[in-house]
Amino acid sequence: MISLKNIVLRRSAKVLLDNVSVTLNPGEKVGLVGRNGAGKSTLFALFSGALHEDGGDFYKPKQWLMAQVAQNMPETSESATDFVLGGDTRLAELRQTLTELEQADVALDDMDHGMAIAQAYTDLADAGEHDAVPRAQALILGLGFNNDELERPVNSFSGGWRMRLQLARALMCPSDLLLLDEPTNHLDLDALVWLEAWLKRYAGTMIVISHDREFLDAVTNVTLQIESAQLTRYGGNYSAFEILKAQQLELQQAAFSKQQEKMAHLQKFIDRFKAKASKAKQAQSRVKALERMEKIAPLLAEAEFTFEFKEPTNLPNPMLTLTDGEFGYITLNEDGEEIGRKRILSGVNKSVLAGQRIGILGANGQGKSTLVKTIARDLKALGGTITEGKGLSIGYFAQQELDVLRPDDNPLEHMIRLARDLGAAAKEPTREQDLRSYLGSFNFSGDMVKQKVGTMSGGEKARLVLAMIVWQRPNLLLLDEPTNHLDLATREALSMALNEFEGTVMLVSHDRALLRSVCDEFWMVGRGVVTPFDGDLDDYQRYLLDESKRLREEAKEAAQEASKAPKLPVVEVKRASTPIEKLRPLKKELTALEAKMAPLSQQKDQLETQLNKSQDPAELADLGRQLQTLHEHLGQMEERWLVLTSELESLS
Repeated sequence: MISLKNIVLRRSAKVLLDNVSVTLNPGEKVGLVGRNGAGKSTLFALFSGALHEDGGDFYKPKQWLMAQVAQNMPETSESATDFVLGGDTRLAELRQTLTELEQADVALDDMDHGMAIAQAYTDLADAGEHDAVPRAQALILGLGFNNDELERPVNSFSGGWRMRLQLARALMCPSDLLLLDEPTNHLDLDALVWLEAWLKRYAGTMIVISHDREFLDAVTNVTLQIESAQLTRYGGNYSAFEILKAQQLELQQAAFSKQQEKMAHLQKFIDRFKAKASKAKQAQSRVKALERMEKIAPLLAEAEFTFEFKEPTNLPNPMLTLTDGEFGYITLNEDGEEIGRKRILSGVNKSVLAGQRIGILGANGQGKSTLVKTIARDLKALGGTITEGKGLSIGYFAQQELDVLRPDDNPLEHMIRLARDLGAAAKEPTREQDLRSYLGSFNFSGDMVKQKVGTMSGGEKARLVLAMIVWQRPNLLLLDEPTNHLDLATREALSMALNEFEGTVMLVSHDRALLRSVCDEFWMVGRGVVTPFDGDLDDYQRYLLDESKRLREEAKEAAQEASKAPKLPVVEVKRASTPIEKLRPLKKELTALEAKMAPLSQQKDQLETQLNKSQDPAELADLGRQLQTLHEHLGQMEERWLVLTSELESLS
């Protein structure tokens, strides 16, 4: 288990965690939440060993293997398969050992050397050498790559795709502890659904930072919140945490109000009788009681971020019509002459009406972004016609929109340029102070309006792009993965703003909470066409999982065909038998332990189901306490189970 006792963590002079204690049990899936800057990444650094505590005691089992997504952009000509395969550090070590043994200059009849080689082959088999390539390729395909990309060099992919390979490499690593910091940022919905399914099967302890509430609900059963330099553990996923937190705040407010009344009563007595000799002792006693009283903190309402889209000046209906559309890419040579075309979508016949809320679904690489870019006029249609309504004004948030911002300019300079470019069409005042006030409504206050964009976080850049879109007063919003860098508070603000927007919305996103909240119909982009999708997001998730399973099976079959090569020689060596009297009691205890754990796991699932369904605060509190006790009990049993299985493996 992982234990923090009276931990203090600082960043420069700022105390991020002050005397906090918490325990994480083996096998728990933990969501780490808190405002930006609260200390989530610093705590991650403590878990990974990159940072040491400034005070207190931190414990993590030394024998635990840890996996973590590397944040650096990989620069290598290795194939995607080989790069991900390299994440299995145990396999790499054993392969290196075997290579060194086989290349060693020893006599051919050296029995010890032969036994060492035989043991190396046995260890490789135990480590999964036989199916390592299919496992690596299943991870790659699950995260959205195509079969023909498995052998492509890593450095031929764009940045977002390389980060997916880093994620696959981390998942390939055998681990007892998996640390994931915003793993969904570079994923499409299809890859996200696959990742959720994989993480649900992960047997180790996992700690994840994410701003995707549905992802947290799907993969976590414990929530840690960092707030006001304190770390609080809640049993349950993110939704359960929100309910328990609200209940806790309600109780805190009631206790605070009650204490304020008591303090006011004591102070009133002191003020009334402190000058009377006959009451001096009683007054002094109440002064001391007031000083000794441990003050309950009042509830401080967190500053919420909200914004709204201005009412469009007009609403053409239809907004636009696509007739026999053919969408894709035109390849040009250095002289700007066309040398080739790649058609991705054809036969597109669609109308976009005023007020529609359209979610665009589809597996990676099927043409979602191509469709949006063509409507946004970033790409020319290869065929057919696009008829725009009179007065159509498009607000476009592209996946690469953050890269379009000028890194050496500040937010104020961006807004001044935008206001100037809009010219006479702009209805808003363009004085610098007005632009400063406008940026302030998007949380760019004070000196932040003069801060270079290149030094800002991804979330701050995304807010600036949203501010620029809102200023343009569009009647059609095209949003391609707008939440990639947004925290939960900003995602909520975006969802509210979109629901109040009077124009039309077309949305591509892997954030299912946003899709559910905003969209009332879906288009499916796939197999070269655009069709209506009649189901809901749950139906779509099932479709994606079926597709992912099909791709994995295809990869497995291809790997099996490729592996029909001469097998490595096996050196036969007699192995000493294990005394059965050592194995029997261990197996007996393990069987009994597993028999006890099964009903407890079922009970845990039932409690979690009740917790998610219940609306009664008292019942929620009771269920939370039961679940926490059960987690602790199961954790102790799982720890013993790990010890027993380890001993049995070593004896075998």
